[in-house]
Amino acid sequence: MRRLTLALLCATYLCLSLIVALTLWRYGGGWGAGVAALAGGLGLCFAFHGMIERILETGAIKGEIEGVRDAQRILIDQVERLDARVTEVAESVAEAALRRSEQLADEVHMLESLVDRMRRQLDDHGANYISEERGAPAARRHSPALLETIRDALAENRVDLYLQPVVGLPQRRTVFYESFSRLRDESGRVLMPAEYLSVAEPAGLMTAIDNLLLFRCVQIVRRLAKQDRKIGIFCNISMASLADDSFFPQFLDLLTANRDLAGALIFEVGQAAFEGRTSLEARNMGKLADLGFRFSLDKVVDLDLDLQDLSRSDVKFVKVAGQLLLDELTEVDGRLILRSLPDLAAEDFAALTRRYGVEVIAEKIETERQVVDVLDLDIGYGQGHLFGEPRAIRDAVLAEADPPSAYLRTHFQRRAAGGR
Repeated sequence: MRRLTLALLCATYLCLSLIVALTLWRYGGGWGAGVAALAGGLGLCFAFHGMIERILETGAIKGEIEGVRDAQRILIDQVERLDARVTEVAESVAEAALRRSEQLADEVHMLESLVDRMRRQLDDHGANYISEERGAPAARRHSPALLETIRDALAENRVDLYLQPVVGLPQRRTVFYESFSRLRDESGRVLMPAEYLSVAEPAGLMTAIDNLLLFRCVQIVRRLAKQDRKIGIFCNISMASLADDSFFPQFLDLLTANRDLAGALIFEVGQAAFEGRTSLEARNMGKLADLGFRFSLDKVVDLDLDLQDLSRSDVKFVKVAGQLLLDELTEVDGRLILRSLPDLAAEDFAALTRRYGVEVIAEKIETERQVVDVLDLDIGYGQGHLFGEPRAIRDAVLAEADPPSAYLRTHFQRRAAGGR
């Protein structure tokens, strides 16, 4: 475009010079005057053109400089915004790190309290319990050794978390997990509850084991939430833990700091324990409910439930053994009913609980036939070995979810050895 403009200007200058030269020649100037006029006109025109071109180039340079300045201003503005964002992110990371540090400090403090309680219980009950066992029948004389195994498992933090799926019916997609605790001896053999409960309960260790399980469940739920896995975990909580004036306030503080996990952590209590709860235990359940945490009822032996009481107490799930449901079925006047609820059609039981915000979970499902019968009762959830056995959470998962575990092991070993 610039070359075309230059060519047009040159043609214009040439035409003007020719016009001047022809005018002089025509009016008597002769060829010499005409040629001189032509040469002089071209010279003046090109000099004028050079001046104009320099002016235009100067203007273009000024425009480019102004453009560079504008770009610099934009760049400076972007750098300032980026710096502000980096500062904001750094402050957020620092605040998160501080909160995490405080959270871990609270967790470690809670673990220390649990460890001290276990040590005191072992010191207070261990010797008396062993002396009592010495006078027991031969079939029970292995208990002191088993008690020592339990003590070692706690000291070495060999308390494992097992999860069993709870599925939605009929699709059988996992929607919840139930947590269980298992102890391991030094050889790695897993001690089943039926094996260690008879020893741990008289020795006063079950509360400590249950509390460690509660603590571990909170950590695992937090880990799942970090992975954006929207799934809930049922975790047993004993009435003794709810009434423990040293453990419960710390546990409540921990849950308050993690109240965003309320939708994923469901506390489970037995039917008998729930119906026999004290006013203190009921109040502490209410404090957990105020944070948004829900409850589940298990070990159900009576289907004549007080649904209004369950609803008031934020009990959202009731677990009933599949075989109990089937044993309760009977036919009267051609109508299938539950013996505990003779005025209600059996298929309406789950619908009735739902009206109070309570879902029924059929647990201990072992056969496909039980699944068919449970579906006939319009029950929406199932649990049992048919859908999946309890499986241990891998150490690699716990290593990230349970950072104070090394502290627990070292501290308990030092306490057990009598040190500080």
